[in-house]
Amino acid sequence: MSETSYEPVTPLLGAISEGALSVRDAGPTGMIAVRGDLTDPGFTGPVSALAGCALPGVWRASGHGGRELLWMAPDELLLLMPYGEPRLAAPTLQAEFDRQGVHALVHDVSDMRVRLIVEGTHMREALARLTPADVSPAALPPGSLRRTRIAQVAAALRIVSEEQAEVLCFRSVADYAFRLLGGAARNAPDFEYF
Repeated sequence: MSETSYEPVTPLLGAISEGALSVRDAGPTGMIAVRGDLTDPGFTGPVSALAGCALPGVWRASGHGGRELLWMAPDELLLLMPYGEPRLAAPTLQAEFDRQGVHALVHDVSDMRVRLIVEGTHMREALARLTPADVSPAALPPGSLRRTRIAQVAAALRIVSEEQAEVLCFRSVADYAFRLLGGAARNAPDFEYF
C-alpha cells in the first residue's frame, strides 16, 4: 500500500487581496503556545534555547529567520517556527520541563491559528478602521504586539515594520478576518492620520 503525503494548507489557501494595501495569507506556520513562570530560569532557559533567541519584553517580539517568540500574556509565549517542527519540538520541550520539575504547559497550536500579512504605507489607517487598539507609532512601534480584536473576533496585532503588520487569529474565523482586512485595505484613505 502506498503512503499518501499532503502539503499543509491554511483555510485561506494562500489568498491575496490587492488594493491600496495588500493583505495575504502567510501560509502554514508552526506555532507552540508555552505557559509558565516567565521569571523562572528553568522555564525560560529551554524556551530560549528552542527559539534561538532571548525572551521578548512585555508586548514585544524577539527573534528572526523563521523562529520568533511573541509575548502573549504574563505567563504565555507563542513560539513561531517552520510548519511541522512543533510535532516533535512541543513534546520534547514538555518532557524537558517535566524532567526538571518545572510547572509548564506546552501545546502545538499550528493548526489553530492563521497569520495574515497587511502591507503598505497606510497599514495603520487600515487597522484603525477595525480595532479599538491604539495603533499609533507611539503605542505600537515596530517589534510590538497587542492582543485585541478586529471587528467581532479575537486577534493579535504585531507591527513588523512601518509598512507591515501581522494579524493572528483563530483558524475558524480566518475567512471573516481576511475579508475585513481586505475591505479596510482596498482603498487608500483620503487622510493620513498616522
